[in-house]
Parts: sequence; structure tokens; C-alpha cells
Amino acid sequence: VQLVESGGGSAQPGGSLTLSCAAGRYTYKRNCMGWFRQRPGKDREGVAVLWIGGAQTTYADSVKGRFIISKDNAKNILFLQMNSLKSEDTAMYYCAAGDARVSCVTNDFIYWGQGTQVTVS
Repeated sequence: VQLVESGGGSAQPGGSLTLSCAAGRYTYKRNCMGWFRQRPGKDREGVAVLWIGGAQTTYADSVKGRFIISKDNAKNILFLQMNSLKSEDTAMYYCAAGDARVSCVTNDFIYWGQGTQVTVS
């Protein structure tokens, strides 16, 4: 089981960053994959979730229209493209994977990466 995030760093408001999550073969085959974040002083929240079983993508309202989640199946990599960044996007971002029958909710995610820090200022 392996999820390794990269691509975090600093950006100015309005800028862009792309996060990557390299997954082990077993983890990449889970039918829920997603990105979560934890902002300073806040609980962890879902940012973008792919339910592969239902071909469904869900975004948090705060990132809709700005963030895009995608996968590279040839390389077992999950991406999060973040555009029009805002200061409130500053957070530790985590890649996660799991399985679900109906749709993916936070409790379905049982595999987690160590996180990558994104700072927008």
C-alpha cells in the first residue's frame, strides 16, 4: 500500500499548482480515489473525489470550477490541478484511496499518503 504525494509548494493568489499522487498497483485499483486537505485550525475535508465504479467525480463547493482531478492509468498517478488559487486554499493536501459500493464517502478512504503542503500567499 503506497500513496506518495508531490507537487506542493508556494503560489501566489490566482496562480496554479498541480499535485501528483503516485500509487502502488494495489492502491491504484481501489474504486475510490481522492484528494483531501486540512487547513490550519480546520478539520480535514474532501476536495475532489473519483468514484471509479460509478464514473462519478465530486468536488467541494469551494473548489468547483478551479480544481480538476484526473488519473494517468499508465503510470498509476492521481493528479489534482489547482487553478485560480486563493489564500484559503492553503492547507496540507492528502491523497487517499479506498473502496465503496454505492459512492465514495470519507469513511471509505482507508489508505492515505503523508501529505504535501500548499501555501498561497
